[in-house]
Parts: sequence; C-alpha cells; structure tokens
Amino acid sequence: MRNSRTVLCLVSMTALLCANAHAGPINVTTYHYDNLRTGWDQIEPTLTPKNVGSAKFKLVASAALDDQVDAQPLVLGSQKVNGHGAREVVYVATESNTIYAIDANNGQILLQKNFGVPVPISELPGGCDNNGPNIGINSTPVIDTSSNTIYVVTDTFENGHAVYRIHALDPETLNDKVTPVVVTASGKLSDGSTYNFNAYASRLRAALLLANGNVYAGFASYCDVAADQSRGWILGWQAGTLTPLPNNELTNKLTNSTDDFFLTSIWMSGYGLASSVAGDIYFVTGNSDYSGDSYNKVRNIAESVVQLSPDLSTVKSLFTPMGDLGWQNLDIWDADFGSGGAMLLPPQPGSDANILVAAGKVGVMYVLNADNLNNGKANGGRAFSTANVGSCWCGPSYYKASDGFGRVVTSGNNDVGIWKVNASGTNPKLVAKGSPGSVDGAQFPGFFTSVSSNGTLAGTAVVWAVGRPTNSNPANVSLYAFDPAKGKRLFADVAGSWPNTQGDSNIVPVVANGKVYVAANQSLAIFGLSNTAATAALPVPRVVDMRLPLAPGQHEVYGIVSSIAGNSIVIHTRNGQTVNVDAAAASANFDKAQPRGGHALIARGRIAADGTLKADIVLHAKDHPAMWPADR
Repeated sequence: MRNSRTVLCLVSMTALLCANAHAGPINVTTYHYDNLRTGWDQIEPTLTPKNVGSAKFKLVASAALDDQVDAQPLVLGSQKVNGHGAREVVYVATESNTIYAIDANNGQILLQKNFGVPVPISELPGGCDNNGPNIGINSTPVIDTSSNTIYVVTDTFENGHAVYRIHALDPETLNDKVTPVVVTASGKLSDGSTYNFNAYASRLRAALLLANGNVYAGFASYCDVAADQSRGWILGWQAGTLTPLPNNELTNKLTNSTDDFFLTSIWMSGYGLASSVAGDIYFVTGNSDYSGDSYNKVRNIAESVVQLSPDLSTVKSLFTPMGDLGWQNLDIWDADFGSGGAMLLPPQPGSDANILVAAGKVGVMYVLNADNLNNGKANGGRAFSTANVGSCWCGPSYYKASDGFGRVVTSGNNDVGIWKVNASGTNPKLVAKGSPGSVDGAQFPGFFTSVSSNGTLAGTAVVWAVGRPTNSNPANVSLYAFDPAKGKRLFADVAGSWPNTQGDSNIVPVVANGKVYVAANQSLAIFGLSNTAATAALPVPRVVDMRLPLAPGQHEVYGIVSSIAGNSIVIHTRNGQTVNVDAAAASANFDKAQPRGGHALIARGRIAADGTLKADIVLHAKDHPAMWPADR
C-alpha cells in the first residue's frame, strides 16, 4: 500500500483513482489512462528518472500468450481472480479472442478464457496483411470499476462469416454478466436507401470508450480494400444491458462516388475515441475516394476531426484541413488525417480553455478549439495554430510539468517531441522544448508514448515509448524511457517481438504501481525495479507464416512505386529490377489500395508473356525493404 499524498487530478478521469489523498495501487481501466486520452500516470513515485536510469530497472517477469496483442493492457490494482485473493492484475486481450488475467507483479497467469475462433487472414477482404494472422480482439477493452465490468468486442469466424459481439465480463471469472450482443446497425444514405453494418468489411481498431453510461466503438476498414462496401461507423450500447443506442454515426453517407470508393474510416492506429467533460465524443476520420472529390461536410466527413453528441445523433462541429495539405490532397495521396488520434487537453488557463490536438500522416499537429472545431467557420474550420511533429501513425500524450504548464508529447517519425502548451492570448499554441531522444523503427512513421510522474514534483516525470521493429527477423521491439526535463534517454531494452511487420506495432507502454507493461506478439513483458543481478527472460514465440498460399502460377512482389498511369503502375523491386504492374483486375474487384509514387506496394497475381504482373490484389507495404518478406 502507498502512503497518502496530494496528487493533481485530471478532469473526467476514468482510469486513475483521483483524490486529494490517494493510498494503494491505481487502476488503468481505459486506453491511455483517461477519456481525454492523455496517457499520463500522475501517481508514480517509484519510477523516477534516477531509479529508471539505474541498473535496478530491468525486465522482472513475463508471460507467454497465444497470439499477437494489438490492444493495450489494462490494470486493476486490487482484484480477486479465479479463487485467488486480491492482487494487482493486468488484463491482456489477444487476436485469438483470448483474455488473460495475469498477476501484475510476477507474470503468473491466474485465468484465461477464449471467446471463439478468430477471423483468419484468408477470410479478410483482399487478405489484408495490415495485422497478424488472425483478427479477434483488435480494440482495447474498457473496465467500469463502479459495476466491476470489463467491456470487450470480439470478432469471431462462424459458419464462414465474421461476427462481432460486445461482451460485459466479470473481471473475477471472465464470465459474461449478460448475454453478449451481436453488433448490427443501419444508416440512411443520401438517396434514402439503407446501408447495413457489414462485419466482413468493417474492422474495429480504435479503443473502446466508456462515457455517459454508454460504451462506444468506432469502425474502420481492412487496408483500403472492399472500399465499395466499407464505411466508418460510431456505434454505442448502454453499459450494463448492452442495449444498442437508437442513433449511430455513419461517416460516409454518399450513395455514389467517382470510383465507388467510400471508407472514411475511424482507425487512428488504435488510439481511443475521446470524450470531453460534457460527454461529447471526438475522433479523426481517414481517407475517402482517391479522386479527391467526395468530401462533404454533411454526407462524407472524411479527413476530419469530429465532435459528436453523446447520443450519436448530431455532428456538433467538424475540423477539416484545407489548402495544399487539405482534405482533397490527403484523399488523393492516401495521406490520412485519421492515422493519428485526437487528444483533449485538461482545461487550460485562458479564454479558450478546452483544447484538442491531432496529427496524421503529413505530420502537421493542429491545435483546435474543442468546444467548436469549426470555430465559427461554415466549412472546415480554423486551427488556433499548428506544429510540425513528424509523420504520425501514432497519438500524443500530455502531462503537467513542475513549472505549472502543460506539455504535449509527440511521437512523429522516430522522435520524441516535448511541447509546452501556451494557452494565453487568442491563439493557443505549442512551443517546442526539444527532444529527449528517438526510438528504433522501420515500419510506418510514428510510435506511442505514456508519461509517469509523482504529480508535478520536479524531477519525477518519465516519458515511456515502445519502438517498432527494424527488420522482419528477429523483429524485436524495445521499451524506452526518457527524462523530458534533462532531455536524455534513461533506458532501452528489448521488450518483445513483432514478426508480422506489414501491420504496425501500435504498442502503448502501460505504467502502473512501479511496473511497466509491454504486450507484443505472444508475450507480456513486465519491467520494474529489482535488487537481483538476474534479468527475467522473454518467452520465445512460435513462428507463424501469415502469408496466404499462392495459387498455381501466382506471384507476389514488393517494390517502390516510380510511376502511376491509371491502373498501370511501375515499381522497382528490392534488387533494383523494374516491374510493370497491371492493377485493372484488382481495381475492378476493389482489392486495390490506391498506390502513391515513392511509396511501397505489394502486388499479387500472374505474370503475362510480356513480363507484366497482372495483379489480382494490390496493397500498401512498408516503405523500408527490411520489412518486406521474400518475393514469391
């Protein structure tokens, strides 16, 4: 148990047990600690920069899991599980639809339960490889401590079809507290016709949100394939009963578009839907038709930060970038704004107290008025200010420093950025305070951070990050710790592996009660302070070849795009050879993610007599050849 101490509590905190006097272990019950998505554990007196930078900080325990983990671990500081007495428990959900309850200190698996066969990659649209070999629990669950309930959405493969279900589980037994509910929904398109939720073409990546007595989920697509069928959704259910809310938000309501390419996905690299003190829901959408002509502020809210009413009935405001880096070019370039998440800042001093920040693939972070994203403009909106943070398949964090000013932590490209929040005047802005370091990674740019501190006490803040793999074998990922005040790295060590390198490792390090948790491929790593000389070992994962078997005569080639003329694409392979790709068949079947010059793709098909690869499937690939599996 901890000594009572004064702490600074965030507004609308759902993950930390905020009080003026706090004793005992904390809970981490939602993605990035709270509904604002700050990623800040502000009750951490043990893991100071001095301790983390010492030889005592190391891997102290681990646990072997059955599959890749895309969801962030959650922690209950005092919980009975499966007949064991109250312990600190970390809950981890895998892509095999398994949930583990693990002793948070020694890695002992107290209980595990499987919720059905996951959807194999062979049954995903186009065999989308932006994931592991299975899709099961892809989205971070959420825990309601007031009712002692874990809410989670599973994706199961039943009778040849994908089926989503939302569950309400007892954290002691992992049993369903009420009958799980199959996810269904319908919405009206612009011509009055009905569009029904399509589990086959919908992917749940963004973390769940518990707010307003409801559980909310945001759906996306698998890669950019099946774009004629897939559209973004925000759906909600009443907590406790799992009764679906009467309203939902269908992000793309167009009946037609130039290329029958819809999407407007909500994926945010797994970042969570956010919620304000007033209960409004915030998220960022991705790309739509690559013709660059389908955005509409009512019928297709692509490439936008969105403020949605708690009952999901009304888009209250919308920020859509305009100009050279505006929505049109973002759609044309497949440069999604929605590759990154939206973070709400705790109330700041000044006339514009409620601020939101968000950045995407082009690396511009917008500082926005969360109370009115339009900021009085009829179309699109206006940002208070912008900051160049680096290309971001990622999401920001926040903490308050000892000087009393907030800090935004960015993680574009491979660099940690520290930005002071200046909310005075009419245009709040971020002021660069430097970078304490960088992380390894050769997947798409960006990574995820968390922050721990002992309130705002000077010399206690630590920024935590997990890098991405730099190769496909052994495909290690490492945990990093940085001192933001002194601008230096404190720690770096291997924390697991991520061999399915075509799908980004969107790993969020979770800090709680003197420990740091990293869930990766088939493993949970637990770091902490230890006086023993020995360091714990990570489990050795089994190797899974997730690539689809090729049909007789088929080939699979990776390369960098040098030119595009409609469906005729020229690529340069890893050995410098030039390959002409005819993507007509892939395009006709909506098994084509629109390529972009200078970036990598994977093409699968047959080679014609003239050497042209007649592609059945064209997908995006990582730009670094070290991430590419062997051509076949």
